[in-house]
Amino acid sequence: MNEPHRSFKRLLPLSAAALVLAACSNPEVKEETSASNFEQVYSQISSETLKAHTKVLASDEFEGRLPTTIGEEKTLDYLTTELTKAGFKPGNGDSFFQQVDLMQITADENMTLKMGDNEFAYKEDMVASSKREQASISLTDSPIVFLGYGVNAPEYEWNDYEGIDVKGKTVIVLVNDPGFENQNTDLFQGATMTYYGRWSYKYEEASRQGAEAVFIVHETAPASYGWSVVANSWSGPQYGLVSPDQGASRVAVEGWISLAAAEKIFSDAGMSFQEHKDYAAQGSYSVEVPLTASVTVNNEIEKSKSYNVFATLPGSEKPDEHIIYTAHWDHLGKDESKEGDQIYNGAHDNATGTAASLVMAEAFAKLDKTPKRSVSMLIVTAEEQGLLGSKYYAENPIIALDKTVANINMDAMNVLGRTKDVSVIGMGKSELEDYLKVAADKQGRVLTQEDRPEAGYYYRSDHFSFAKLGVPALYAKGGAEPIDEETAAYRKRTNVIVTGCYHQVCDQFRESWDFGGIEEDTQLLFHVGYDIANSETWPQWNASSEFQRK
Repeated sequence: MNEPHRSFKRLLPLSAAALVLAACSNPEVKEETSASNFEQVYSQISSETLKAHTKVLASDEFEGRLPTTIGEEKTLDYLTTELTKAGFKPGNGDSFFQQVDLMQITADENMTLKMGDNEFAYKEDMVASSKREQASISLTDSPIVFLGYGVNAPEYEWNDYEGIDVKGKTVIVLVNDPGFENQNTDLFQGATMTYYGRWSYKYEEASRQGAEAVFIVHETAPASYGWSVVANSWSGPQYGLVSPDQGASRVAVEGWISLAAAEKIFSDAGMSFQEHKDYAAQGSYSVEVPLTASVTVNNEIEKSKSYNVFATLPGSEKPDEHIIYTAHWDHLGKDESKEGDQIYNGAHDNATGTAASLVMAEAFAKLDKTPKRSVSMLIVTAEEQGLLGSKYYAENPIIALDKTVANINMDAMNVLGRTKDVSVIGMGKSELEDYLKVAADKQGRVLTQEDRPEAGYYYRSDHFSFAKLGVPALYAKGGAEPIDEETAAYRKRTNVIVTGCYHQVCDQFRESWDFGGIEEDTQLLFHVGYDIANSETWPQWNASSEFQRK
């Protein structure tokens, strides 16, 4: 057996609890209420208006709001009409639109992954695809390396790539980050996933390191979803952005293998998967696996165009500095092969957040004194295909990122009724939470960490595209503690529907939905943006965050 490369150097960063304390120990943010009618505008943010916008956007007429369809055309028309009525101006020169060039790659399901003498069937024990714009990509007898978590994190003194050359090789890595297996320690952020635990990071880092292919070992607990999610999500059409190099800078093959497949591969190599997984949790780790990998991915490629919507209320004193609110207008369209209901209306995800952005725009425009900084609404396309609209914007910003003061995101708003708490997704990351605390105090609410921080929800919505490039980004919404017993009973009934209808045709507008929680959260985030827009300071990332201003 080849000797592994091992390094057990590591820093001891703040634990999740310490992160929360650190965030709350910053100097108190002072409220800015320079507009004499702030309270009046705040109180006019209403459930009725939020409900009305949601009902329209989630109607069958919009056909599920799939990018590049008639549903997109109707959505864009509605958004620009409402933003204009609110008093917001086109934000991209004289246009409300930013074109996003999309690429759809569909891999032929007739493929088999061979590792050593084992052959693994597509969707049963493996999935594979490629971001390269090529009709056929072949991996032939590529040497295999097990690379622990596939993490290169200087701030944690952790580098699984240290001391090994992966150029032209196939890398097998674990899902999540080392903190998941060491939840009672200060390693990384313990149970709270960092960006290093996300599957997207694994592919990106392996690409930077020159690997030929990457396969992530799926395990349900650290992934936070079962193998069926992998099999369904990574098969069929896969969307991406059209890239100048036609995907040449990406690894040739990106994929997943099941835990059973990984155990079989290691066993055939005379190695114990569990033993090497245990080593990998202790420190930087890599070991060669004396087998090779082969697979051929045949692609169908289709290019199309979609659009982000960008609208602005220019600031009164610092119009070049912007607070940008984000929401995604898109959903999954319709499936004409289905019997009965064919439309994925996307009422909760994300007609609610899109509605909030329209109501937010109307509120800012009603202020009798325009905020000092500009306030912009960025309502993006193709979130459901991998945050593509916001990713394109962040990489091709209309407003320079060094002039973007903060991002506030609204996605799948709280239809479960008012709550005593505010769930902060990724709690402890930035000083934006100081502003959020002021706004929450006004409502008599407290800030809490989101449920299941190990699932890495901070990295799964459009704010992350800003965070990744250094802009402090906030994602917060109604928490888990209902305001009263009546709301608790409603919440229990409704949550079954909301959870079961995620990305299903039953995610439809319901008259029975209680929009009180969305009203309260929209007021909350309006307050946050208002204070930042009138502040003289620039919110920063906390020192322990994996993100910093560029």
